[in-house]
Amino acid sequence: MSREDKTEELFRQGFACAQSVFTAFADRYGFDPATALKLSCALGGGVGRMREICGAVTGMALVCGLESGNTEPGNQEAKDRNYTEMRRLAERFEAEAGSLLCRELLGLPEGERGGKPAERNEAYYAGRPCVQLVRLAARILEDTYGDS
Repeated sequence: MSREDKTEELFRQGFACAQSVFTAFADRYGFDPATALKLSCALGGGVGRMREICGAVTGMALVCGLESGNTEPGNQEAKDRNYTEMRRLAERFEAEAGSLLCRELLGLPEGERGGKPAERNEAYYAGRPCVQLVRLAARILEDTYGDS
């Protein structure tokens, strides 16, 4: 199963976008699924359902950090490289999806936050772009870092 398919499978199981993207790649970095799911949980719904940066993008950011993140406080060059890489990932996502913001991708009004999550059923999946967005994030990560 491709990581793109794994990402969709996780999302359809009921996990948030960030959880689905990050957990589909977590084994590459030695994370067990439970740890990956916990680590990325608060990023769902545009970070804590605040509808800001899409969870698929924050899931990509976690993978980007594991791939090229800075580990030395004074190494500005390494930090700049990582930030540049993350901007490239985000720019590709935005170019294909139309936005980086959860609320814009879902067509929600400005300032809508929190609320009870919608029931996951066929109407939910048919009316939201989230499946396509998590697949897009996974495809971008696979294209960038490979699928192994």
